[in-house]
This record gives sequence, structure tokens and C-alpha cells, in this order.
Amino acid sequence: MRRRRMLALAAGATLSGCGFQPVYMPTASGKAGVAQRELAAIQVDQIPDRPGQLLRQALQDRLEGAGVEVARHYDLSVSFGIGGEGIAVEQTTIVTRLRMTGSATWTLTAQDPGRTKLTSGSARAIDAINIFDTQIFAADQETEAITRRLAGALADQITLQLATFFRKQEAASG
Repeated sequence: MRRRRMLALAAGATLSGCGFQPVYMPTASGKAGVAQRELAAIQVDQIPDRPGQLLRQALQDRLEGAGVEVARHYDLSVSFGIGGEGIAVEQTTIVTRLRMTGSATWTLTAQDPGRTKLTSGSARAIDAINIFDTQIFAADQETEAITRRLAGALADQITLQLATFFRKQEAASG
């Protein structure tokens, strides 16, 4: 236990020496940092279909952070899709394992009169599901769970990309 603490302290000291700062670092006064404030100012547009709703909910959870209400200054539009590919096929051509790939492309625009495009990006996540033809209810539940996991992983990636963008903007202006 003591060794792990020493390694963690050494890693922290090394990273702080090279100028590393956490993306979500608060200000010296303890208030939310620039990334947290700017993320909370993002309005997530509607995303169609059930998987899109799950992604939108995951994004809203991550962007709103501590739940402090702030004025919205940005719109985030996201295109999202999930595809599947059989990766375990029996001799009878029945698929027993399916690889699910979630892909999202996003664009952040300012809520100014010109609708200025600020940045854009993409995210991708992969998961898999076993398919049992005799357990339809279980397969439906597992499909819902995998969709939630993919939405969560994509929301994490998009949030980190946005936070990095805002930190870079702060560094460039200050």
C-alpha cells in the first residue's frame, strides 16, 4: 500500500513538473474551472431514435456536471449510429456473438447570429453481445444494456474532446 502511494506521488510530481493540469481542474478560488463552466453552457440537440436518446441523456449528465444552472452559449449537434457484425458463426450460419460498433460525429456551434462553427469531432466505441436464440427477452435486455454502454463510452469521449477544446481556447487567449 505504501509503495503504491509513493508511486502515485512520484507520478504526480513528474507530471506537474511538465505543466500537466487536469482538464476539469477548478480555479484557485475553488470555483469551477473553464472546462466545467463551458461544458455546462452546452445545449445538446435532439438525437433521433432510442439509441440517440440514450446518448443525449449520457451527454447531458456529463456536461451539466454538478447541476449548476448556467446560461447556454453553445449547441451540440450529434449524428449517432450503431452497427453490428457477426463474429462467431456456427456451421449452420447462425450468429452466436455480435460485435456492436457505435459511431458519433459531432459539431459545436455558438449561439450567435452567425451560428459560428467552433469545433467538431468524432467518437467510436465497440462492445459485443452473445446471442441465444431461445432467450428473446434476455437478448432484448442485453441489447438495451449494450446500447447504454456504447452511449456512455461515446459521451465520455465527446465530453473529453470538448473539455480539451475549451482548455486549449483558454490557454491560447490567456
